Amino acid sequence: MSNEEGITKPKSNIECLTIIGQIEGHNLLSNQTKTTKYENIIPKLIEFEENDAAKGLLVILNTAGGDVEAGLAIAELISGLSKPTVSIVLGGGHSIGVPLAVSADYSFIVPSATMTLHPVRTNGLIIGAPQVFRYFNKLQDSIYNFIVNHSNTKIEILKKLMFDTDEIANDIGTVLFGDETVKYGIIDKVGTISDAITKLKEMIKE
Repeated sequence: MSNEEGITKPKSNIECLTIIGQIEGHNLLSNQTKTTKYENIIPKLIEFEENDAAKGLLVILNTAGGDVEAGLAIAELISGLSKPTVSIVLGGGHSIGVPLAVSADYSFIVPSATMTLHPVRTNGLIIGAPQVFRYFNKLQDSIYNFIVNHSNTKIEILKKLMFDTDEIANDIGTVLFGDETVKYGIIDKVGTISDAITKLKEMIKE
């Protein structure tokens, strides 16, 4: 079932955006899968940008990933907001959750949370043509560039982590815990929800 995703209306000048479960894009997911629908998130972000009473946005992430194009679209919108934004990863920020986490002006992760970095992949039938592989390469480059441009990591580190063959069974990629994401420059700081709110309030005052 889908969560009631979107921006809440707290009694403050801070609004909250929750991104949980899988990012649902062009294809509908099972009714048994908890999802965040990008077509619902996008107008909420526009509403936040246009709301004069809203001074800052807190993005809370616990996502297994999902549709790459939809996730990247949401990340681009968050990064393009004119108001201060802070993200915090709770539980997990896997796959396309990584660009979503770094899309905010400042990012936190709780110590027990994990983030999985791996190359773009798909399941099901695909057309085995050179154009398809070029498309996947371009999409992967877009993800590289977005993460590097919105964090303190370097593309060499990112590629090494994404193509590691020792971290994930029967796959390539790397699972990072909270402090490791900060070590590699992906997330800004390990902290709690109160740390994230305090940081956002400071940014609003500035």
